[in-house]
Amino acid sequence: MTDEQRLYSIWVYLQAEPLFWLTLTIGAYLVGDFCYRRSNLFPLFNPVALSIIIVSGVLLIFDIQYERYFEGAKFIHFLLGPATVSLAIPIYQKWALIKSNAMPIISAVLLGSVFAILITYLLALAFSLEREIVLSLLPRSVTAPIAMGISELIGGIPSLTAIITIITGIIGAAFGTFTLDLLRVKKMSARGFGIGLASHGIGTARAMSRDKTAGVFAAVAMGLSGVVTALIVPLIIFLLKI
Repeated sequence: MTDEQRLYSIWVYLQAEPLFWLTLTIGAYLVGDFCYRRSNLFPLFNPVALSIIIVSGVLLIFDIQYERYFEGAKFIHFLLGPATVSLAIPIYQKWALIKSNAMPIISAVLLGSVFAILITYLLALAFSLEREIVLSLLPRSVTAPIAMGISELIGGIPSLTAIITIITGIIGAAFGTFTLDLLRVKKMSARGFGIGLASHGIGTARAMSRDKTAGVFAAVAMGLSGVVTALIVPLIIFLLKI
């Protein structure tokens, strides 16, 4: 057996093993995180975005079906639930501060969620998108698991919703800091809340890495916007006859 044949047989074996894809996913994120830190936390070097590019590149180059990849990566997908629930700990620790800002929080979530849904609908209308695609886009501003659930219930395409939601999160996390600096927003609670509301899980992770208070308010915004959006989207569809 030649060296090329040996390498090929090793590759065939590895790509059939779930552990390989788990290792690839973790490795891609570590590379992305390394680049992010070496860039002095430059927003455009978001580790999630970089890891998606790396994994997608491997799958495309070697013509690997997503289902085969997910067999190995689904363990990380499972951990998304516990990771989200664990945000309750810092929220509990800052509960007094959150409680003292209850009215601004509720007002901002309601206005922000309605604005995100309506602006998405108006843009989709301007581009004459099909109804199924419009319904898939409406819940894009909440965390992916909730967005996919809403999309499925209202007749959208959950897989498309997941992609758009992730892109929304990456863009929000990348440019949110620039926008807040431009608007001269200094208070960390306000900065975190804005990023969490606009870019859900990815934005919350970025806010948490920069400042604990910002991360807590981002988590609050992410959770409340998911609940509000789940209630408002069907109502807006009914009122606008989408």
